[in-house]
Amino acid sequence: MNYLAHAVLAQPNQYSLTGNLLGDFCKGVATAQLHPLILAGLYNHRAVDRFTDQHYAVRLAKQLFSHQRRRFAGIALDVLFDHFLIKHWAQFYPQPFADYKQQLYLRLAAAEHLMPAQMAATMHSVRRHDWFSSYQQLPQLGVALDRIALRIRFANQFAGMIDEIQPHYAALEQSFLQLYPELRRHISELALET
Repeated sequence: MNYLAHAVLAQPNQYSLTGNLLGDFCKGVATAQLHPLILAGLYNHRAVDRFTDQHYAVRLAKQLFSHQRRRFAGIALDVLFDHFLIKHWAQFYPQPFADYKQQLYLRLAAAEHLMPAQMAATMHSVRRHDWFSSYQQLPQLGVALDRIALRIRFANQFAGMIDEIQPHYAALEQSFLQLYPELRRHISELALET
């Protein structure tokens, strides 16, 4: 799961939101010194990732990617699953996605002071460039994935990952639809942030 899923699975406060998004930015962060609610959010983030990575639907979805790109299938699926979450938002949440997104952007701005510098810069970019709108259309999602490829610090074949997704789009969508309700239930039952 990527930023949107981690945000929506957080509790409705800036500490939880920060912790649930911190998982991708905690290298070099002294986690023992974090506010307890941020730390609980970080644990929730890790539980989401662990459940997702071990889920049978995700393991099968990764097999749909070519051998050359399978190493990066998990990264591609994280972003693609945010796309599917937006596409199927009304199936899971009563609030319209456009309303949730605007509230989330306001919450991210309010929480920036709690974030490490790299995370704050990324979340500022998420808001400024409206990443979640770009995730809604497949061509823009491809551009987002190619931008991720540029940030990988070694030679790779991640660029063009959308070409791996398009022929398997329906199957990957079904993987998400199997995973997400189970993930929500699992996180609710774990209750790491209560």
